[in-house]
Amino acid sequence: MIRHDPQEVREKLASRVVVASISGGKDSAAMSLYLTELGVEHRRVFADTGWEHALTYKYLRGPLTAHIGAIDEVRGPRPMDDLIRHKKMFPARIKRFCTEHLKVKPLQAYFLALSAEDDYVNAIGIRRGESVARAAAVEWEWSESFDCEVWRPLVEWTETDVIEIHRRHGLPPNPLYLMGARRVGCWPCIFASKAEISLVAEHDPARIDTIRALEAETNASRMATFSARGEMMRYPATFFTLRPDGKTHVAAPIDAVVEWARESGPEQPTLFDEGCMRWGLCDTTE
Repeated sequence: MIRHDPQEVREKLASRVVVASISGGKDSAAMSLYLTELGVEHRRVFADTGWEHALTYKYLRGPLTAHIGAIDEVRGPRPMDDLIRHKKMFPARIKRFCTEHLKVKPLQAYFLALSAEDDYVNAIGIRRGESVARAAAVEWEWSESFDCEVWRPLVEWTETDVIEIHRRHGLPPNPLYLMGARRVGCWPCIFASKAEISLVAEHDPARIDTIRALEAETNASRMATFSARGEMMRYPATFFTLRPDGKTHVAAPIDAVVEWARESGPEQPTLFDEGCMRWGLCDTTE
């Protein structure tokens, strides 16, 4: 972990408003704790998609707020399920309207509402070690979308560093991590892995029911629209796609996706390994 010099950081941020993006996950929580250690005053904002797990909302408004301070919440005009109904389609790899409407636009409005005279910085808890896509992340860069500088103070941190600062401040992790989740946020994300889909199906079957109902409702609406045009609906609208040939994405109903997620495959870490042991909350593997 590379620690910043508190004095240098405060001088660089002098008279600037620091806004920390909070998700309810471990990295953004660690970032806020770290900013406090550096003596950096900051505001905190959470973009509520309406698609998070109930435990994440409880964690955000309870333990997390108690440890890092008040968190502003912003929302788009419609939560995820209503947005799907409105558009008569699900977010996809190419058309990721969920991110645009549920996160980017509400946050842009939040920043726009800040005083025009303020010079603000958006602090984001992204780490290079999170994924291949973030391996090239830089600590500072300009964001055209938010018309401000983006600061990633944890960019060189490891997951161990993140867990350690939680323990140092006595902040428990989001309960979803202890259930085996590798990430929290949209529950589930359209890019959820096999293990993540299996986890949702096991611990939150009601969310699977919700997706099933949304698929049925969306397809009925689409069918009516196509029929009115005298056209045929070529493919169904589904929350997920699968790649049977390893290349081409094919729409797959939620029940088929859950069945695929539960199929035997390469040995997966146990929930114990992914949960308590990962966070060092137990000293035995029995």
